[in-house]
Amino acid sequence: MTRIALLSLFLGAAGSAPSARADEAEASSCLRTKVWDSYGDGWAIRTLTSTELTNGKTRSYLVSLYADNEYRIATCGDTDIKNLDVLLYDTKGNIVVRDDTEDREPSLEFTPPATGTYYVVLYLREPVEGADKAGAAMAVVYR
Repeated sequence: MTRIALLSLFLGAAGSAPSARADEAEASSCLRTKVWDSYGDGWAIRTLTSTELTNGKTRSYLVSLYADNEYRIATCGDTDIKNLDVLLYDTKGNIVVRDDTEDREPSLEFTPPATGTYYVVLYLREPVEGADKAGAAMAVVYR
């Protein structure tokens, strides 16, 4: 393949470089700060993870939550996210609680009435213009 053909593949039809890779490190750094800051208020970490999301797609995490513990699900999205949603589902597929914000750092609070299995779902509802991927991080903390 010639250099011109390779350059055309790299630049694409519009003549611009492809969008930057999602920045999970940026999202994780934001979330770690939130989690560490909550320790002084008696919160402890249960789960912390990061992922790459594509526009309109979800990432699900299976979690066991224990009766009468207070849980907070905190998230951070990188600067390629305009609106990140976080939802908590039960094992029957019912939404237990969901955020209703339009930002990149939604959170939920939930105290399960009984010990059970739940799914935390991150949904990239809207990236910033021109982004097709974004980094997001999620933590479950409890007290």
